[in-house]
Amino acid sequence: MTNGIGGSGMEAELGGMQPWADTAAPIGDGEFESRIDKARRLLAEEGADALLVGAGDSLRYFSGIPVPATERLVALLVPREGDPVLIAPAFEEGTLLASLKIEADFRGWEEHEDPHRLTADALDSLGTRTVLADPMLPHGVVLRLRAAASRASFGDGTGLIDACRTVKSASEIALLQQAKSMTLEVHRRTARILRPGIRASEVRRFIDEAHRALGASGSSFCIVLFGEATSYPHGVPGDPVLEEGDVVLIDTGCRVDGYHSDITRSYVYGKADAEQRRIWDLEREAQLAAFAAARPGAPCEAVDEAARNVLIEGGLGPGYALPGLPHRTGHGIGLSIHEAPYLVRGDATPLAPGMCFSNEPMIVVPGRFGIRLEDHFYMAEEGPRWFTEPSPSLDAPFGP
Repeated sequence: MTNGIGGSGMEAELGGMQPWADTAAPIGDGEFESRIDKARRLLAEEGADALLVGAGDSLRYFSGIPVPATERLVALLVPREGDPVLIAPAFEEGTLLASLKIEADFRGWEEHEDPHRLTADALDSLGTRTVLADPMLPHGVVLRLRAAASRASFGDGTGLIDACRTVKSASEIALLQQAKSMTLEVHRRTARILRPGIRASEVRRFIDEAHRALGASGSSFCIVLFGEATSYPHGVPGDPVLEEGDVVLIDTGCRVDGYHSDITRSYVYGKADAEQRRIWDLEREAQLAAFAAARPGAPCEAVDEAARNVLIEGGLGPGYALPGLPHRTGHGIGLSIHEAPYLVRGDATPLAPGMCFSNEPMIVVPGRFGIRLEDHFYMAEEGPRWFTEPSPSLDAPFGP
């Protein structure tokens, strides 16, 4: 049996877990104010009057309010000068202000009122003529705002928001580190509970409980695949049963103060055959080549190219052809599990200190299996640094 795979059970592994001791500090109020200040500076540089942010990860980034988008409009208007304006249902005032980390003017709307009209009035009161809109605002909301705020023009706020969120602070990196370290521990313990006949659904339940045992609110997502199902990057419907000789692919994560982990481990339950071993070794080589190419100032696409070159030399690909790598090598990560920039051909964004990425150049062998090793790194002044160390070998995927 592969070292670290099987030999234990759910009860024993959960019983040995405690809430995470080395916890990262939450983002401080001063950092939220700095984010607003940066948004104002960028507005001035672009000649725009205000930024409009909808509910979701960007609202959390700028204000601390962790609410998802729903049919009720919640938005933060950040003017180039003056206090931001929080527009939201009046009955939610107490809940939202309890999480608010910045100075803001609350303007509530009652259930029978039009929140788009209220937003237009706020724009008028601030003398706003040019508004950059959060790209995650629903299209219907933007259309209604344009109709209500006839004196204001709306532009794309993607560039401004990405310029704020792309480079992480030391506090953000610490929160990301905790989330990823917790998930890697969950992976280690999950590997130990595997046995022939276990269902993917049983493993998913264990992973959720294990994240909770470490202090997270559960798994933020979870993919558990066995055998041929691993050849589909995000799986197929069903509840497969583990068999001897199956490739196991588990991709999961959690959130710590909103910041994501997203780690994948692939290994074989039982004895690996020659092709499984060859592909696993190529995958690891491609992942390490991608990491080595992540130099400050290099374009993001160079990281993707480095991984693909390894696969081409191994007789796979080229491009997205299979057997080979069917998707990008990596994505940015932070408050959103997938965020800009991306490690993919065509993204020429220069790598800079504070950027954080997944590194996952998955190899798919159609009809047989897939291998994905996913770890994350952040850019330091001198180069990339792993959040979690890559899997060392197929025979000991979690080390000796």
